[in-house]
Amino acid sequence: MPIIVHEIYIEASIQRCFDLARNVDIHTQTTASTGEKAVAGKTSGYLENGDEVTWEAVHFGIKQQLTAKIIQMHPPHVFVDIMVKGAFHSFKHTHEFVEQGTGTIMKDYFEYKSPLGVLGRIADHLFLKSYMTRFLILRAKELKVLAEYTVNRKDIE
Repeated sequence: MPIIVHEIYIEASIQRCFDLARNVDIHTQTTASTGEKAVAGKTSGYLENGDEVTWEAVHFGIKQQLTAKIIQMHPPHVFVDIMVKGAFHSFKHTHEFVEQGTGTIMKDYFEYKSPLGVLGRIADHLFLKSYMTRFLILRAKELKVLAEYTVNRKDIE
């Protein structure tokens, strides 16, 4: 089962980083490259423990839907979502936030299992793991820009 680990330092408070990362509207903004939008479940505001959201996006030229559920929430340090319906066989995404100096380290742990058995494992090695890694890094960089730009602003809350 592939695991992607990524961390990024953000010069903003742990609470700001945590809240931006679990905000549905911000998620849509930071995944604009795939046209991601919430189409069912929690479609705006902050995700809370037990919430489900169905995302619609275009990946590999195909419009897809994926439903994720928040299964753990320990503000402002961690929240975990899992896929309950979608293209993967399964996934678990842990979002961790650690204070460091005047900022925050945001860590993503994305563990997934591809569908289609051996064909899925081949896809992982050929393109899927690198695609998902780039997707997570891009979103993290977008969150960093927003968090640092808005560090002294209250109008996004």
